[in-house]
Amino acid sequence: MIGWNQILYGAGLSAAAAVLLLLTRSRQPMLLLTGGLATGAGAAVWNAILRAANGSRFFVDAPLRFFPVSWQDTVSGVFAFAATTLAYGLGPLARQPARRVMMYSILCGVAALLVDVYLY
Repeated sequence: MIGWNQILYGAGLSAAAAVLLLLTRSRQPMLLLTGGLATGAGAAVWNAILRAANGSRFFVDAPLRFFPVSWQDTVSGVFAFAATTLAYGLGPLARQPARRVMMYSILCGVAALLVDVYLY
């Protein structure tokens, strides 16, 4: 089971990775800030839930050498996606088409997934 230090470290890495991926689409500070914070929060909340529920069985990696994804990794991406969709849809992209909100949210979810798979 991962500890709080590792949860916060992973959330910080996920936030940074989201900002880097978002830079490929936008340089607007509010979009970068919102995406980074929501991505980090989504990943942190999911890992906090796993810690509280003692969900150690979610940490089993798939037997794929090039992409050893686990359920924990996958749902971190899902929570990051959901958190950024809400944050963007209610915040800086509230008046934009849903397609734009989804594009940014998908980048954030992918960032969280890749960080979980490869960096911690």
